[in-house]
Amino acid sequence: MSKSSPTKPAKNKTSKEVLLTRPTNKETKRIFVAATRMNDGKTTTCLGLFASLLAQFSNVGFIKPIGQRFLKVEGLDIDEDSFLLDSIYNVSTPISAMSPIAVDGEFTRRYLDNPKSSLDQIVNDICVAFDRAAWEKDCILIEGTGHAGVGSVFDLSNAQVAKLLDAKVVIVAQGGVGRPIDEISLNKALFDKAGLEVVGAILNKVEPSKAEMVKEYAGKGLKRLGVPLLGVLPKEKVLSAPNLSQIGKEIKAKWINGQLHGMKQRITRVVIGAMTAKHIIDYLSTGTLIITPGDREDILLWAIASAGMPGARSIAGIILTRDLKPHSKILNMLSETDIPAMTVEKDSYEVASMINNMTVKTEPQDLDKIPLIKEMVMDNVDIEQIINAF
Repeated sequence: MSKSSPTKPAKNKTSKEVLLTRPTNKETKRIFVAATRMNDGKTTTCLGLFASLLAQFSNVGFIKPIGQRFLKVEGLDIDEDSFLLDSIYNVSTPISAMSPIAVDGEFTRRYLDNPKSSLDQIVNDICVAFDRAAWEKDCILIEGTGHAGVGSVFDLSNAQVAKLLDAKVVIVAQGGVGRPIDEISLNKALFDKAGLEVVGAILNKVEPSKAEMVKEYAGKGLKRLGVPLLGVLPKEKVLSAPNLSQIGKEIKAKWINGQLHGMKQRITRVVIGAMTAKHIIDYLSTGTLIITPGDREDILLWAIASAGMPGARSIAGIILTRDLKPHSKILNMLSETDIPAMTVEKDSYEVASMINNMTVKTEPQDLDKIPLIKEMVMDNVDIEQIINAF
């Protein structure tokens, strides 16, 4: 495809200069990805769509205009999804341009104290960032924040941001038939009100055994709304499985052994050690995390003894609860193994509940997830239909 020639990005404005009310770039092709709810898989979808677009275009850009979860990068508050995508694809754009607005805990109150000048500055920051992120790009992927109405409290909902950037919209929803259609209908109403075209919907986390049924009937239901079904993404267990490092952060645990080995261990099963060691063996499989009070030394001794046994079933890690420490001799024995182990003040059932309710985000070090996401989206989403809508 021929490379477009975007307008040169505007320079940053000072408070004494005229603020931008629209991006100056009108040429770069663009698509806005929204979702019906938080954690519907919008970021996962964007990671896969970016790879699909790279297969069609030489230069692809990315921006998440408004972010609610951020980290410090080069002293700036940068949305974690922008950082993730840049870490994977090396977008060749200043990270600040990929994440212009970070909504912290006091953002809304600051805005409501002075909405007029605040809105002018936020709009300007988004426009300047978009022009930079789209500079010399054939197309740009714009990731929204939550559903279409998120951001309305500071006058920049997803629908309003998509309108500001003159982008057509793809909506991501969780799999099913009735519920996603109802939710897509509600979100589409806001985009319709803004005068924006919804070019299609992607259903995520669909049980593989129901994929064909969902594709058929959700497709029929969405067609009645005037929304094409662009793809159905199967539910993949590994994508919702946290690694041990993420669990440690969630429950505020302290590492006592095997941190280097355990940080990337993927947890696919959790077993509470409320039974004897000889019975817990029957529940183990690759990716198993054992949660047990720190004084259950029989379980620890079994884990230590089995660590070096040929053919022993893999343990992904052990969490010792209630801040109970094993005997120092057992800790010394544990240190001779690479078994990942952490300790936490909470009790076993509280820890298990926290893990079960975790929101698992893809991180740059999730090297097992990234190829799967790329393949899943490329195989199941009609990227040509999106490109034709540009």
